[in-house]
Amino acid sequence: MVDFKIVVSDPRTGRSYNTVATGGAAGAFIGKPISSQIDGNAIGLGGYTVEITGGSDRTGIPARKGLPGSARRRLLLGGGVGFHPTKDGERRRKTVRGSEITTEFVQVNVKIVEYGNTPLDEIFGVKEETKAN
Repeated sequence: MVDFKIVVSDPRTGRSYNTVATGGAAGAFIGKPISSQIDGNAIGLGGYTVEITGGSDRTGIPARKGLPGSARRRLLLGGGVGFHPTKDGERRRKTVRGSEITTEFVQVNVKIVEYGNTPLDEIFGVKEETKAN
């Protein structure tokens, strides 16, 4: 099967957490488009609901919302995912992927939509850092 690096973003705190989805957990993402919601149990977040916000393949090509399928495409972009113009009116032809998650993806980005009872710091084992004087 396939392994995904999952980046979980918490909109309340602005923090992100990294985890790995293997086997059946990765299967919960395959075939789903960007902006679809998934039960957090698939990645060890019991009681949570997450929404897919993006991802990238092994070469770093990002997935762009709104493109059907999962194939790579060379599009003329004026901004957004895959290209950030530095001048007004600048456009460039860039390669992006469709919005459907497949086995070719390496990283999947998700954000928390519904929170569970257990705090994320406990689930991911994050310890509070103390500042040295």
